[in-house]
Amino acid sequence: MKKIIMTGLGLALCASAAHAENSVTLYGIVDEGIDFTTNTNGQQNYEMQSGYASGSRWGIKGQEDLGNGVAAIFNLENGFDVNSGASTIGGRMFGRQAFVGLQSDKFGSVTFGRQYDSVVDYLAPLTANGWYSGYLFSHPYDNDNTDNTFRVNNAIKYASPSIAGLTFGGVYGFSNVAGGFANNRLLSIGAAFSSGAFSAAAAYMDINNVGANTGGAVATNDASFYADHQRVYGAGLSYVLGSTTFGFVYTDSLLENPSGNAYVGGTFNVAGNSSLRFDNFEVNVKHDFSPSFFVQAMYTYTLGRYSTGTGTSHPKWHQAGVTFDYLLSKRTDVYLQGTFQQVADGETGTFLDDAFITGADGSSSSSRQIVVRAAIRHSF
Repeated sequence: MKKIIMTGLGLALCASAAHAENSVTLYGIVDEGIDFTTNTNGQQNYEMQSGYASGSRWGIKGQEDLGNGVAAIFNLENGFDVNSGASTIGGRMFGRQAFVGLQSDKFGSVTFGRQYDSVVDYLAPLTANGWYSGYLFSHPYDNDNTDNTFRVNNAIKYASPSIAGLTFGGVYGFSNVAGGFANNRLLSIGAAFSSGAFSAAAAYMDINNVGANTGGAVATNDASFYADHQRVYGAGLSYVLGSTTFGFVYTDSLLENPSGNAYVGGTFNVAGNSSLRFDNFEVNVKHDFSPSFFVQAMYTYTLGRYSTGTGTSHPKWHQAGVTFDYLLSKRTDVYLQGTFQQVADGETGTFLDDAFITGADGSSSSSRQIVVRAAIRHSF
């Protein structure tokens, strides 16, 4: 009976979308593969994992023409795990995106809901992880959110139209806390420019008491780090030369009084007056050997600075990765990717002395870790 009902609803949706003057689109990505990790807590690991190069998702988006170049728009997007069928992103129904707003051809758009910040919107597309390769190419612990570990709740976003190749915008996420206006609020701005073979972007983000509660801008089960204050800024550029695209991105992430890391459950055990800083320098290249086959590679050097009342340490991360991608059709591809990470001068007694590639099942028991993934991806 349930199958009959769902089939009927699906046909009704398709029919209404086909005959309506305004659009409603059902879309999605299914990304599934097998990962091999050389060291997860001292053991090798073979596992099936969903949504690495592209998060597995389905969504509904649409618009209603209001006249004079203005439209009402919405987007509801769910993230899911192919292996279990469960919702990801904290178990939310529409954890990836959920917003509604107005869009003007002349003035841009204003939207309200759960949305991406400006680092993700403008700067991340110039990184290897935000472009094609996903999780495994993220900067350590996705410290700058270029792989959109977290979204912004209670957010108002403005996005400009393209003006001679320039786009810009900003996001404000409310804390939603009575008497605590600044408790877990977020502000971010960004801009991007594209002209011919050249592209550039810059972004800034500032969060107070990141992950401090479940109802604020960055919810507890979203945050990659927990800290009194997090600030991220960065810039990048890319240039297309024939069939090859070259890119460089720099980001700086500062965490004041960090208390822990959500990826590996790491804690700092420091009572205030501490800070953790990441300076990420990434170079990447993508070469199209044919319309159906490309290779992307990257190298990221991350210089850390962990300061406490007793001293300062300077952990360093070296990370390199390569992705081979072959398109079986316009909507289906297979890919093979691998990432290597090595940590030097890590802080003993914290998680900063063990390698951890974002997307691995756990941290290494040593300063080195390698993850290799073979997968298939289908979009609809």
